[in-house]
Amino acid sequence: QVHVVESGGGLVQAGGSLRLSCAASGRTFSNYPMGWFRQAPGKEREFVAAISGSGGDTYFADSVKGRFTISRGSAKNTVDLQMNSLKPEDTAVYYCAADLTIKGLEPLAWDYWGQGTQVTVSS
Repeated sequence: QVHVVESGGGLVQAGGSLRLSCAASGRTFSNYPMGWFRQAPGKEREFVAAISGSGGDTYFADSVKGRFTISRGSAKNTVDLQMNSLKPEDTAVYYCAADLTIKGLEPLAWDYWGQGTQVTVSS
């Protein structure tokens, strides 16, 4: 299996910034595509951002375009999510996901998931 761990969540005021980090471990011959998803209480998990294995292609939900940036880290199968201009509606548990191949941007398309890290944005 692939083990995924994310970190960096916390409390921040509206307009502030946070950086989330994720690392996926497991045996593979290539870099994993990786993505970020979030789930607020009582709501379905939703796509936030994703990046291809090479880092050459990135994808963002409309709600975070222009505010969030996803990038691959210096270490193999690591990824960062830089969140700027945070809004109260960004409050959620943020999950990192990885897969051997990219099958889609919807949550059900991803096989390996982290435990989640809480992001709370106060107004």
